[in-house]
Amino acid sequence: MNFLKERIQRDGIIKPGNVLKVDCFLNHQIDVAFLKQIGQEFKRRFADVKIDRIMTIEASGIGIACITALYFDVPVVYAKKTNAVAANDELYTAEVKSYTHNCTNTIIVSRKYLPANENILIIDDFLANGCALQGLISIVRQAGANVAGIGIVIEKGFQMGGTIIRNLGYRLESLAVVESMDSDNGKIHFRKPL
Repeated sequence: MNFLKERIQRDGIIKPGNVLKVDCFLNHQIDVAFLKQIGQEFKRRFADVKIDRIMTIEASGIGIACITALYFDVPVVYAKKTNAVAANDELYTAEVKSYTHNCTNTIIVSRKYLPANENILIIDDFLANGCALQGLISIVRQAGANVAGIGIVIEKGFQMGGTIIRNLGYRLESLAVVESMDSDNGKIHFRKPL
């Protein structure tokens, strides 16, 4: 994934508190041609798995999930964030704590968009503490569907999310794993591939 690491090194901005800003190409202003490469790489990595649907969480994962879905020829469903409990018989819900925004959201997915027994590929832009992923996994399980894999564009390897998700037994493919960042000198170090 040299193209991704090079782009992060070139355009990523490290902010205090281990915040990596890549909003100029990934999740605010979106470089669609770049996302095509990301979608192709997720297709390559999960080519051995039957995928019926891709799932993500609003808002940053939607563009990535949509481009990736083109390569799998499947629909995308995304979990919506609400601040109020919106539970009813027609929704799957889960609580997700956001450390970035210091709040807890209820995420919701309509039951009609997540059928039982499907193979779901979860796609998202970042993985840090794993709370959003655990919420998405909970919703997939509530639906009686199967988490066929999880694709993350950038994993913060110095935080526990990746370890937690892998220890739960899920197949997690991160395109770039940041091992450490230094906001003083702007240096980003990536985990070497296994």
